[in-house]
Amino acid sequence: MARQPPPLMDMLQQLIAIPSVSSVNPALDQGNRAVVERLAEWLEALGFACELQQVPDAPDKANLIASLGRGEGGLVLAGHTDTVPYDETGWSSDPFSLQERDGRLYGLGTSDMKSFMALIVEAVRELDAGQMQRPLVVLATADEESGMTGAKALVDAERRLGRHAVIGEPTGLRPVHAHKGVMMESIRLQGRSGHSSDPSLGVSALEGMVRVLNDLVAWRQQLQSKHVDHRFAVPVPTMNLGHVHGGDNPNRICSHCELQIDVRPLPGMSLEELRGVLRQRLERTLVESGLQLEFTPLFPGLPALETPVSAPIVRAAEMLTGSEARAVAFGTEGPFLRQLGMDVVVLGPGDIEQAHQPDEFLAMDRLRPTVDLLRDLIRRFCLATGGRT
Repeated sequence: MARQPPPLMDMLQQLIAIPSVSSVNPALDQGNRAVVERLAEWLEALGFACELQQVPDAPDKANLIASLGRGEGGLVLAGHTDTVPYDETGWSSDPFSLQERDGRLYGLGTSDMKSFMALIVEAVRELDAGQMQRPLVVLATADEESGMTGAKALVDAERRLGRHAVIGEPTGLRPVHAHKGVMMESIRLQGRSGHSSDPSLGVSALEGMVRVLNDLVAWRQQLQSKHVDHRFAVPVPTMNLGHVHGGDNPNRICSHCELQIDVRPLPGMSLEELRGVLRQRLERTLVESGLQLEFTPLFPGLPALETPVSAPIVRAAEMLTGSEARAVAFGTEGPFLRQLGMDVVVLGPGDIEQAHQPDEFLAMDRLRPTVDLLRDLIRRFCLATGGRT
């Protein structure tokens, strides 16, 4: 018989100790396979059937799909197993060594969000598969922090996992049913260089970018006057003009210039429609300018999430936490799970203020309430008839 999972604190220590940084910078990027293999070992010991789904073109990255029970309409407890990169100089202790200080657990991934995976294992430790009326699936994904390739692999494979999903991203144990999308684009202008003493010798990409910037600011104002959702702290779509670089010397006409923008659309706004309007506007702005215009998505984009507040998983989360479901600005894998037919609530023990920060921590007084909450959800949606939809 397989050995039972270790105590909760040991599980937390082991998960934090396994590096699983994901980054768009290949020099920093790591795999997560060691993390999901450790989780699979613990869940198999509890009777779960475990499958590792490799992420395409990344042999060291995989999703874990662990199932207990059979049937339709079950519950999915989901989280990602990667972390962001870290700056050692900002940490008071080793990011990969779990440290307890002043009622807090410090370590990379404590809040965002390896701890949630250990808390799931703790919550299912006493489950009896014979009592399951609907299946429970534990989903641990790869690459959420850099490209969400793990979640996309699930969508591409059309994996049907369950009807109700809880993603344990850091929400302070308050349910979230909606969040904004994310679109990051590169806009590049190519002109012609020449001696600065005679403007007719070249075509300035930098001057063209001034026209682009003015048009983007005007478009942002139009978007914000048309789209308003007061559920969000910032109730309008945002557009950040985040990075611009062009030219190489003050006495040369600038031949190339690149702008990178970040757009956060509200639910109901289509990323493809936004990209189409962006292209049409800037092509019109630069007509007869002599400049070549090139668009490059910096990543495929994340749609906004919206689960109806009437969904059983949202109502259950509100009742069990005593908090009304809310909307947030940060993104999750929720839209991809929605594409797979699930109602999704985001609900985890960490705090978003701690995510991506040096000395990341999780308050210890969140551990037991999270375990209790997960057990209540499992009882409702997998063991009792009340969760059937």
